Amino acid sequence: MSGSKFETALRLIDEAHAHDPRIIQSNGIEQPYELYYSKKMSDYLERCDSNATETLRLAIRAQHLRRWEVPRDSYAMTKTGYHLWRTYLKKRQADIATQICLDSGYSEEDAQRVGSLVKKEHLKQDAETQILEDVACLVFLDDQFEEFEKEHDESKIINILKKTWGKMSERGHELALSISMSERARELVAKALAD
Repeated sequence: MSGSKFETALRLIDEAHAHDPRIIQSNGIEQPYELYYSKKMSDYLERCDSNATETLRLAIRAQHLRRWEVPRDSYAMTKTGYHLWRTYLKKRQADIATQICLDSGYSEEDAQRVGSLVKKEHLKQDAETQILEDVACLVFLDDQFEEFEKEHDESKIINILKKTWGKMSERGHELALSISMSERARELVAKALAD
């Protein structure tokens, strides 16, 4: 890795995450939620691709960059509202990540690549975008699914699991099946995969 610019960009991304007002406790440590989430993303990247490029490592770390500043309820609580919110967030997060990379000394091309990855452009055609999607899905299944499952009915959860599974690669599937889950979560995953 090219040391200083990578470390500078990573530090600036983490500093942005550290402003998240939502604090969680994990392994006895209190920290801002998005900082926790971004580190979990980096941990899963190591499992998916320990030789990942700097641009992919930065894009992985920049997922959800300052997302808390645009809460879900700032858009209509409809399917269309959800998609508008997600589309806006992808562009905003990509723009912020691109600027951080430029400020850290990366070329325009590399900075734009980070932004493209954050937006998940060319999913299924771009191997790095696919890895990023796998990582995001794995973090959802490992860290967010059981809480999410409590808030929605079974048919909606199974539908979401099917969509999540469909976005993942075979390697992502292998890693997902190795995640430690509650019996109820495993049951829902089995139902989603059985259909």
